[in-house]
Amino acid sequence: MATDGQEVDSEIRNQDGALEASYIYVKVLGRGAFGEANLYRKTEDKSLVVWKEVNLARLHEKERRDALSEVDILSLLNHANIITYYNHFLDGETLLIEMEYANGGSLYHKIAEQTELFSEEVIRWYLFQLASALSHIHGHDIIHRDVKTLNIFMSKSSLLKLGDFGISKVLETESKMADSVVGTPYYMSPEIIQGEKYDHKTDIWALGCVLYELLTFKRVFQATNQLRLAYEIVKGDYEDINPQYSQEIKDLVKSTLQKKSKDRPSSDEILSSPIFTKENSNEDMKRKVWELNTQSRRLRLQSVASTETVPIIKSKSSEVYQWGGGKFTPQKQDIFTKGKSAVQVAVGNSHFAVVTMEKELYTWANVQGGTEIVGQLGQGNKSAYKAPQKVEGPSGAGFIQAACGEDFTLAVTDEGQVYASGSDYYGCLGVDNEEGDSVLSLIPINFFSSRPVEEISCGDNHCVALTKEGDVYTWGCGEFGRLGLNSEDDHFSPQKVKTPGKHFIKHVLGGSEGTFLITTTGRVLACGSNEHNILGFNSEMSGLRKRKQSYESHVNTPSAQ
Repeated sequence: MATDGQEVDSEIRNQDGALEASYIYVKVLGRGAFGEANLYRKTEDKSLVVWKEVNLARLHEKERRDALSEVDILSLLNHANIITYYNHFLDGETLLIEMEYANGGSLYHKIAEQTELFSEEVIRWYLFQLASALSHIHGHDIIHRDVKTLNIFMSKSSLLKLGDFGISKVLETESKMADSVVGTPYYMSPEIIQGEKYDHKTDIWALGCVLYELLTFKRVFQATNQLRLAYEIVKGDYEDINPQYSQEIKDLVKSTLQKKSKDRPSSDEILSSPIFTKENSNEDMKRKVWELNTQSRRLRLQSVASTETVPIIKSKSSEVYQWGGGKFTPQKQDIFTKGKSAVQVAVGNSHFAVVTMEKELYTWANVQGGTEIVGQLGQGNKSAYKAPQKVEGPSGAGFIQAACGEDFTLAVTDEGQVYASGSDYYGCLGVDNEEGDSVLSLIPINFFSSRPVEEISCGDNHCVALTKEGDVYTWGCGEFGRLGLNSEDDHFSPQKVKTPGKHFIKHVLGGSEGTFLITTTGRVLACGSNEHNILGFNSEMSGLRKRKQSYESHVNTPSAQ
């Protein structure tokens, strides 16, 4: 039997001893002639991953080689601005490639949704990332051959990821050149159009086409048919760029769209151009990319360190119903279906929060009897939305858990950071009451910026958090000793709780006027009001009494102390 302090092996292995990794299907991201890309949620760490599923049986021999070549190329590359490869599996005639999920869509859709031109600062940021990705690829003697806005994916924090290496080519020697006519016509270089041999400079041409699209929202070369398009590309004339942009960036477009490939700059030369070298912006952008890529880097390290795994697909669907507050029959919330399927529900006095498979947070309210909305929905206003509304959280972050108090809400991101909104009357927002009595939009609890949180829970007017290091923190209303701090004082910022002995905490739970901790061995620690034996100490108590219970009292099963 395991005791506190011992590690419990939670790994599941099949009869052959291989590690089984469980996935839950979320939704289809896209379909092609020979397969599809599906989004899955990994049950082990709640991360979202993409499986590119290719039906090899429907491919010709060369197409099969290209599909398998994509695995080899992806596994070779490791860069923050390239879609990360995690693993691949063969299931009969189906090739499954497990890759990083970029949750912000594609650059193509980003451009299509824009209503006004990008600032030059934003374009420099995008260009730096794309040139960095190509520099890494070309450094491995690989030509992408299909650089286009549809193959450039984004995170919600605007981190670009070059993907789709299905037709990429590895040059066996530096002097060797490719001659296959592949790629998307709008981005094809003159040398490919004319049937000449080509090298990595064909990707630079495509990069120039992407840059032109970013600056103008138009394709650099357009025509009503492919023959006319080929003529326009070889001719090489294009419309002027808006005068709001600097001459430096216009010159860069011109240099990348030179007809002769030898006259185009390399990706490294682009990164050394004045638009990146002045004011040390190159180093600043490198640092920003590194910081934004933290989660992907962690998942990559986990996949490299893991032993051979066997994927196990679990079917999971959920529906959300609400009732009460005058509603006697459960009513279904139709928004939470398919990709928006709920993985967790939290309930306050008159408001609700749901975290979805795609790590999005939704809130709504059912206000009765004069209850006020004071920001607990995190929507930036005091409206009492009756239907679920998506909460705009921190840029690029996904939510993995939410907890509701009487009139406030806490949410945890996939990086373990905690955000809060609503009433701060008892200090439940954990920010020392610095934002006033109520906050309308989610704000970070900076205390946890260096203490990533594993789990949170809320009582009516207090909060409890378990960090990834196993420490427990409480804050808010301290009446009846519910914070476990050997006092009844209120605390407006997280306070560390001392537990007796060498207990290792696995779960935390905030009750109405008490707090419960569950250890790794299944023991329960509790504090707060024991009216009506709520804490399970079997004490003879009647009526409301202010009894302080510290964590020196605990039960395995309810028993007298």
